[in-house]
Amino acid sequence: MILSISWRNVWRSKTRSVVILLAIALGIFTGVFNYAFYNGMADQRINSAISTEASHIQIHPKGYLDEPDEKNYISNAASLASEISDKDSVKAACSRFIVQGMIQSPTTSSGIKIMGINPEIESTVTNVHSKIIDGAYFEGVKRNPVVIGQKLADKLKLKVRSKVVITFADASGYISGASFRVAGIYETSNKMYDQTNIFVRADDLTSLYGADINAGHEIAVLLNQSDDVPAVLTGLTNKYQQYDVKEWRKIMPEVSMLESSLDISMYIFMIIILLALTFGIINTMLMAVLERTKELGMLMSIGMNKGRVFKMIMIETVFLSLIGGVVGIIIGALVTVLTAKSGIDISIVSEGFGAMGYDSMVYPVLRIKNVIDVVVMVFITGMLAALYPAYKALKLKPAEAIRIDM
Repeated sequence: MILSISWRNVWRSKTRSVVILLAIALGIFTGVFNYAFYNGMADQRINSAISTEASHIQIHPKGYLDEPDEKNYISNAASLASEISDKDSVKAACSRFIVQGMIQSPTTSSGIKIMGINPEIESTVTNVHSKIIDGAYFEGVKRNPVVIGQKLADKLKLKVRSKVVITFADASGYISGASFRVAGIYETSNKMYDQTNIFVRADDLTSLYGADINAGHEIAVLLNQSDDVPAVLTGLTNKYQQYDVKEWRKIMPEVSMLESSLDISMYIFMIIILLALTFGIINTMLMAVLERTKELGMLMSIGMNKGRVFKMIMIETVFLSLIGGVVGIIIGALVTVLTAKSGIDISIVSEGFGAMGYDSMVYPVLRIKNVIDVVVMVFITGMLAALYPAYKALKLKPAEAIRIDM
């Protein structure tokens, strides 16, 4: 009985109810779609970090990450990578010889990280080969080919087949270097990565540095499934205790922080939205209570106790909140589905986001957990918003309320 009365009361003033329902739906839609949008951004950044930069797991000499010393390398890194790649959960593994140096063009120079790789093996671990926008991935140049980022190419005013000079300190501490020719130019979503990382063949770099061709400072391990990271990490850590074995979250903590900070930031965002909606709901229900003062007084005078009056007002408010919330969630889910395939172009601000590693296209992702969180928060908001109007209804005195001329 209370439920049916509450439902009818919601629609007694259709215009007012529709207005507050639209306000709730719009607010919830904004929150839901923001969840999906930032999920898409975070997933894109994490996928980019794994597939382009860090892979799932990396192995380094002890202390190398804290103090990158080029003399501190793994002498049999290539053989070790081949051994690791044979494991069931591992998709591929590659070794890299890394040197900090300078790259100089006819116009200017820049500090860079020189990655000595085996192009064929590297292409099974990272996707840089698929990011080539000009030239080819170590093809078309026979001697000393180099692959550079678009951002660096723009800075140095380089194009395909341009000649550059790369210099660095060799194993003896002397300045070593050679002329290289640009074979390809790549572009990823991380502009900073593009500007600071270049790729050369490992045999070219190790011969100039004075190290064995099998040497490497880093072994990148790509897994078949991201869920396998904890198990494989434990296995590799136990087997190769003489090295530092770390997952991508430790290698790139700023990207890992996205996972933990996203929920907190979205909770804060939703609380702000729901706080604003709370005052709208309170105002609407308070007006409904004041307009029905005489009616409520009559109900109490013929025997409806204050507990039922309180319950009736609470249910009316929950109805408004849940209807508006469900409509907002449905609209948010539909918009997410529509934009998930085509993506949302944020190229107008891509320069700023690109510096942090985000792509110019965002594909929203809505998770069931997000929907459940929103439903729970909407329900709690409705309950809290109903307290004050219901309290005002309880304060009515039946004898006085009946005499009020509405």
